[in-house]
Amino acid sequence: MNLLLKLGWRNVWRNKRRSILTILAITFATFFTVVMRGLGIGVWEYNVQNTVELFSGYLQVQRSGYQDNPSLNKSFPFPGSIEEIVRAEEGIKGYAPRILADGLISYRENSSGAAIFGIDPNKERQGFRFHQRLNGGRFFESHSRDEVVLGYKLLDNLKARIGDTLVILAQGRDGVMGNLRFRISGTMKLGSPEFDAMAAFMHLNAAQELLAMEGRVNVVAVSVVDLKAVDKAVEHLAGSLQRAQLDNLAVLPWEEVLPELKQAMDFDKIGDWIFLWTLIIIVTFGILNTVLMSVTERFREFGVSLAIGMQPKKLVTLVFLETSVLALIGIVTGCITGQLLNMYLETHPITFTGEFAQIYEEYGFLPQIVAASRITIVLTVAGLMLLIALLSCLYPAYRVSKLEPLKGIRYT
Repeated sequence: MNLLLKLGWRNVWRNKRRSILTILAITFATFFTVVMRGLGIGVWEYNVQNTVELFSGYLQVQRSGYQDNPSLNKSFPFPGSIEEIVRAEEGIKGYAPRILADGLISYRENSSGAAIFGIDPNKERQGFRFHQRLNGGRFFESHSRDEVVLGYKLLDNLKARIGDTLVILAQGRDGVMGNLRFRISGTMKLGSPEFDAMAAFMHLNAAQELLAMEGRVNVVAVSVVDLKAVDKAVEHLAGSLQRAQLDNLAVLPWEEVLPELKQAMDFDKIGDWIFLWTLIIIVTFGILNTVLMSVTERFREFGVSLAIGMQPKKLVTLVFLETSVLALIGIVTGCITGQLLNMYLETHPITFTGEFAQIYEEYGFLPQIVAASRITIVLTVAGLMLLIALLSCLYPAYRVSKLEPLKGIRYT
């Protein structure tokens, strides 16, 4: 085996130019694949984490069927046994009861439809940070039940200013139309044009009074440590609710709460894999060409080796060793450089400004490019590239295995 290793190493460098070009191609493909996977995972995880921490939560407790058909009638009492269960669960760093409803906002002669959000500001600060997206004024405190925070576009559409008083009209859970007066304490800019043009945040108690909810809420948004802890938290919380005989409640992860975001992420991943596989196929043909040329031009040498007694399987092993040497040099170099770049982009994300930042924000994304430097990305890409390199030398190895001594010696 040592002899075959020495022969394989020497044969790789017989044609230095061809070997170096092949190694560079493998290095570039590996480097590009590692970086693209790191950016793909990093950007989406960063944006998903920002979105769920901003408002929706990593998971939500709802009445069964509420996600498909939201209604004030699909509410449940809070606080109570549900709060005790959520508070007792490990890995949960915050929870926030909320009321979601539609209404009409009027200011002088101007009116606009609104999405009403009843929230508890103290609980929202435990695991959510949408209050950090304040665009002007201030956020209402726990004792301020007559104040409201509007999306900045909604404020512009109403032609109102911070400090003005407006009226919110909405149909309650009992079917009766209710209305309350509120003073505008601030504005929000959450990055979604539709959200910023409709959102109206008020105190949870004020929303319960306006909508005749009587101590009930629509959802409880839950925040956990990170995205990796979501599945475990959903399983444990669902089990606890079931043991408490609260079968009418469902625990939904962020993928079900925000299906459009999940679909966009999956669609983007498909595009990334199509591009990467195209690159890998091109590199595969480059490896195949290099190995096939190297084998073909040495048929006479192989014929002599067979004539003096070398076994065909050793020649096949030699071909695989030569391919492995080329592949390993390129893969190791590409993985190291790609991982270093991912580690840098993870700690020093690229932040866009100007028009690029506005475009990103219009689609609800943060204007930053950040990578993930997981070791699993490197191992997956390295294994895939090595497998492709070995598969590409199957045909040259087959040609060698069928070579006869006399035909090899006479080959020109």
